[in-house]
Amino acid sequence: MDGDVRVLVVDDDPDIAHFVRTVLQKAGMTAVACFDPLEALALAARERFDAVITDIEMPGMNGLEFVGKLRELQPDLPVVVMTAHASVEYAVEALRRNADEFMVKPVRRDDVVTTTLRVVELGRSRRATARHQTVLAIGAHPDDVELGIGGTLAAHRSAGDQVVILTLSRGARGGEAGDRMGESMAAAELIGARLFMEDLEDTRISQADPTVSIIERVVGQVQPSIVYTHSAHDRHQDHRAVHSAATVATRNVPTFACYQSPSATIDYRPTRFVSIDGFTDTKRALLACFGSQSGIRTYMQDDFVLATSRYWSRYGGGQHCEPLEVIREASTVVGAQSESPALASSFSFPTSTLTEPTGV
Repeated sequence: MDGDVRVLVVDDDPDIAHFVRTVLQKAGMTAVACFDPLEALALAARERFDAVITDIEMPGMNGLEFVGKLRELQPDLPVVVMTAHASVEYAVEALRRNADEFMVKPVRRDDVVTTTLRVVELGRSRRATARHQTVLAIGAHPDDVELGIGGTLAAHRSAGDQVVILTLSRGARGGEAGDRMGESMAAAELIGARLFMEDLEDTRISQADPTVSIIERVVGQVQPSIVYTHSAHDRHQDHRAVHSAATVATRNVPTFACYQSPSATIDYRPTRFVSIDGFTDTKRALLACFGSQSGIRTYMQDDFVLATSRYWSRYGGGQHCEPLEVIREASTVVGAQSESPALASSFSFPTSTLTEPTGV
């Protein structure tokens, strides 16, 4: 641990504040002592800290109130509470107020260092977890999602994101419903996705309820930050209906994009191209799970799938891309990174280009 770790020490007793600061500095950390909780809040609002150590009893604002205010400013900032009271009640109340650790005065040097290092690592873990996203992919039938964005979903999983697949019908018009459900489960398991499998009537999916209510229920459960679904520019009535229903049901989700289906029309005009280099084998394995379809659907055959992604790479980066129509987007998409299609913390999609296509 080095001086890059910054700790704010808050105690109205200067002797204790200076003692804790000195202990942390000798351990190689940067420590700032503050004797007033209001001043400490102002300091935390304008400077970066990796942890806060605070007394629980201070004039003007006690430590528990201070923790509550601090959480409003910095929800993920680790907090250690110090008190001269060793009672269980104090510890419970401190933890209830979202303190991360509890130290009893007089604090020992070793305890100060080990406790601080522990909560700093906790804070880093929180920030790393917060960078991961939950992705919801919605399809009308089994294999719709995997065919449209199988490589993109594999890239999300590789980046540590949670992938959720919602399939609204069991595709009974295209095969035996039980078989197709089993195939969907196998594909979801292959990439570690969570699967919601509904049983709306194939070819008669409504753009209103119950479709909207089903999607809203799943959105409420998984809280996605990105939704992928069918495009409105599609010849299949179920695909258009799912697009319309998803547009309503996911209206509060920050990022919403549409993948290409084999039945997409010439009006499908993608504006983002996600590189799936390194994930084409996974996409082919996903489609192979759908054995009832892959033998009879030309567009699910390996050479067709690879040729399609190869074609779209002319607008994006790398050798293979999947296209997306972006309806709304909460953050900036960076240029393609051919060596690593993992999703960076502040980006909506795995890797893609900012190139606006012409003549698609």
